[in-house]
Amino acid sequence: MQFFKPTPVSLALAGLLVSLHGAALAQQTPAKDDKDAKAKQLEAVVVTGIRASTETSLNAKRDASANVEVITAVDVGKMPDKNLADSLQRVAGVAVRTDYDEAEKVAMRGTNPDMTLILFNGHTVSGGDWYISDQTSSSRSTSLSLMPSSVLNAATIYKTSQANVLDGGLAGTINVTTRKPLDAKKTFSGVVSVGGVHATLPDKTSPQLSAMLNWKSDDNRLGVIGQVFAEKRYVRRDSASRFAYGASSGWDVINTTTMKGITDASLAGTGYTAADLNGVRLPGSMSTEFVEGVRDRKGGMLSVQWRPVEQLDVGLTGFHSKMNSDNYGRLTSGAMYSMLVGKAEPFGAVTAAAANTNFNGQQVFASIKNPQIVEETTIYGDKIRVLRGATIAFAPGVTPQYIGNSEGFFRSGASASSGFLDLDATYKFSNDLKVKGLVSTTRGVGTTDQDRGLTYARYGTGVTFQLQGVNEAPTWSYQGAGPGTSPVASNYTLIATNAPNRYKTVDRESSVALDAEYQQNSGVFQSLEFGFRHADHHRDHRRSQLKIKSSTITAPDPSLAVPYPADFGNGLGSGFDNTGFYYSRDFLRQYFADKYKTTTPEFERLVANEIELREQQSALYFQQNLETADGKLSGNVGLRYARTIVDAQIATPVPTGKCQRIEPGKTVVPCAAYPTAIVTAGDGATYFDGVAFNPNQGTIYYKVPQHKVFDDILPSLNARWQLAPNWIARAGLSKTLGRQNYNLYGAGFTGQSCNSQGCTVNGPNAALEPMTAQNTDLSLGWYYARRSAVVLSLFDSLVRGYPKTGTVQQGVTVDLLDSQNVVQTYRINTTGQQRARIQGAELSWEQPIWGGFGFQSNLSYADTSVEDGRPMVGASRKSANLVGYFENDVFSVRLAWNYRSEYVNSTTAPAPTANSQGLSVVQGITMPTAPTIQAPVTNVALTVNYTVMPGLEVSFSGTNLTNPGRGQYRYSELEPQKVDVSGRQYYLEARYKF
Repeated sequence: MQFFKPTPVSLALAGLLVSLHGAALAQQTPAKDDKDAKAKQLEAVVVTGIRASTETSLNAKRDASANVEVITAVDVGKMPDKNLADSLQRVAGVAVRTDYDEAEKVAMRGTNPDMTLILFNGHTVSGGDWYISDQTSSSRSTSLSLMPSSVLNAATIYKTSQANVLDGGLAGTINVTTRKPLDAKKTFSGVVSVGGVHATLPDKTSPQLSAMLNWKSDDNRLGVIGQVFAEKRYVRRDSASRFAYGASSGWDVINTTTMKGITDASLAGTGYTAADLNGVRLPGSMSTEFVEGVRDRKGGMLSVQWRPVEQLDVGLTGFHSKMNSDNYGRLTSGAMYSMLVGKAEPFGAVTAAAANTNFNGQQVFASIKNPQIVEETTIYGDKIRVLRGATIAFAPGVTPQYIGNSEGFFRSGASASSGFLDLDATYKFSNDLKVKGLVSTTRGVGTTDQDRGLTYARYGTGVTFQLQGVNEAPTWSYQGAGPGTSPVASNYTLIATNAPNRYKTVDRESSVALDAEYQQNSGVFQSLEFGFRHADHHRDHRRSQLKIKSSTITAPDPSLAVPYPADFGNGLGSGFDNTGFYYSRDFLRQYFADKYKTTTPEFERLVANEIELREQQSALYFQQNLETADGKLSGNVGLRYARTIVDAQIATPVPTGKCQRIEPGKTVVPCAAYPTAIVTAGDGATYFDGVAFNPNQGTIYYKVPQHKVFDDILPSLNARWQLAPNWIARAGLSKTLGRQNYNLYGAGFTGQSCNSQGCTVNGPNAALEPMTAQNTDLSLGWYYARRSAVVLSLFDSLVRGYPKTGTVQQGVTVDLLDSQNVVQTYRINTTGQQRARIQGAELSWEQPIWGGFGFQSNLSYADTSVEDGRPMVGASRKSANLVGYFENDVFSVRLAWNYRSEYVNSTTAPAPTANSQGLSVVQGITMPTAPTIQAPVTNVALTVNYTVMPGLEVSFSGTNLTNPGRGQYRYSELEPQKVDVSGRQYYLEARYKF
């Protein structure tokens, strides 16, 4: 630990972090009368308006030893924030990942959301994800879409760590506290909110209801808070993208060896030869996506607080939220790449075995007409050429060939839920010793009951396209493809009715923690904190597939198809083919209802996709809080020991022919060669009516246990120095821990292979150590007036253990049986580890102006680097917020502007064997394969509150007001990958407080 060597001078500067909001973390409040009162003031967060809440937050930030940010309940109530992620994105150094039109996942200081730890009342909270790709990814990031902003009492954002803060937040930790009933001013009080939201793109209005009641006894010994909410909102997303089937999805390069229609003759008059086009970057498709869904969130919270004697305080809090999120996605995609290589496989495959185009018994190839080629500078600094516009078409007279696909997949029963129950008790043994215990349990579930749909192949003769800006759809049109509004037989063929898939991810944890604080009050030594925690975490992901009765495909009546709405794509630009068709949800339910075959839950099981993991986390810590007699120097120094035990059951394929699958309903006979083989599961097997069951079809799996133990020592030092009456300087040194995503430990083994060089298998890396970061944080704040401050922070983090995914040979092995039932040592193609670095600065400025006017602003800059030269996933270099407000006794308004710069987009945790670390050769230049980059986005939100009469307030809010196009690109903005819009949302609510 050469990085962390505190000197005696440093130790003398170390001190106490004031506990801000009654979190389950141990309190540290030495100068007893004064600081207990201050802590209680912060915990209560009873404020009367925007200005009072600003003052409360600034006071908390100013008095804390560590670098923290604070959001209070009133901050949220006066902002157009609909969940906790909306609220947190206003903080310097915090960025959010937005799905559709709602912030969902939170990232700190230029990292991805997996590196930020979200706590509720001091403990972790499990959550489910509503979307399939997130359900299957097994990421550690917490979705806050289930958490309405109304549940918040306060949130403390720890930018620097200390020993009494729970381990697991590599980049930072956010602790959200819920309300305590005995903190209320009145014996009986509450708030009821009734309103509605209108979403402009789906053009639908839905209700928003919430209520909270607080009662406490006259003697302030017993109190109860009950809260319920029911919030429904319709969503829609219009997109233009490169997404398509097979090799046409995304970008590739022109290769005239395989794209035989590109010749000097076909390019005559353009100024180019065929050789000139070799290696030029090519968009593989032109596609549209039309997605509709609903966010129907219901839940509640109950909190009981009991103070039987002054020394004892007991609290019980339960929370549950469930969001039903049925969604229906439709895709109309092109296949320009397939056209150029002369392939007509209806799912876009371009291998040698794939079907060829055919005209008069000959394979035909599309050619490129009128190419428009520009030079781009990639994110790696290389110069390459891009095809920005062209006509890609077959020769005149060629009959329609495969040019793309159309699909519609309805995902019913999609939902996410999250809940927790925590019991905490604080007992004051004496004026010097206080002990707090916390027992909690949490469970989150993400499900999709049925994912089913229809897929068509489309036929035509060509497509003309012109790429536009990154936040605008390209212009394009199809030739010879018939109307896009109906699956007419002359241009469409139904090629698949999928066997419906089911997904379920369960994440749960039980934990116990004990924290103690001993008041020393001996010179500079103010108090000593120590404690322990143990958590037992389980992650279980299952996928199953209903079996269909027959392989025969019967196409629905084309006249029952519904065209895309006339306004589809209006927010994406103009000049592109915005037509498409689909079948209604009710029709799909009916269409598939008689196609399912009753088997068994075991036979529907897909073992290859399972993640079955248990993780035990244990920690011990101590923290010495120090403060000089004049209070100008304070801080803390501490040490935390963390142990992580990972046990995973890894799905491993049985060699072909060694075991036979058991037919549903038949007696189960274990496999002699592999006694633990799961012979009842139906991975890759069909079970059609009238067809003899084939016990050798598909792949059979067995589970291989993996067990690893990781120990980490996490030192920390925080110092606060009052340079002058209004000037506060801070320094923080710490080592933090971030655990790897679950799928990097729990994904199945696939592709066993042995040759003269040895044996290899694709799979997880059981030896993958947790990430650690050595952090330095310096800040200087000028608190020059009430509700006024300028704060500058500088930070540096050296990350070890950052995951490097891809088929990379690692020094990690596993012993498996080969096809001859001989135990062999297999090298694992899996995830490796590398170093990364994050350096940056944050500047915030809050200032009331005059007569109730004021503003809040912040700007963050984070420069990230990864050892292999690739950009860090999820890392934005810049983010900014500017909030202007006005408030008087009856009226308030806030206008909020938010900006986030580009970042490598990852909606899910990367698969351990996905070749995201591969290299590509473009125009003779070897470069890392292009990531998908989310383009910069700016957004504006507004809220207006008017007090009609004492207690009754009417509020209007608008979110996503600029309806920004959210663009994605590849090597540069000259290679747009996707752009989508989700429309605006307008909320009107009446709130009655009593």
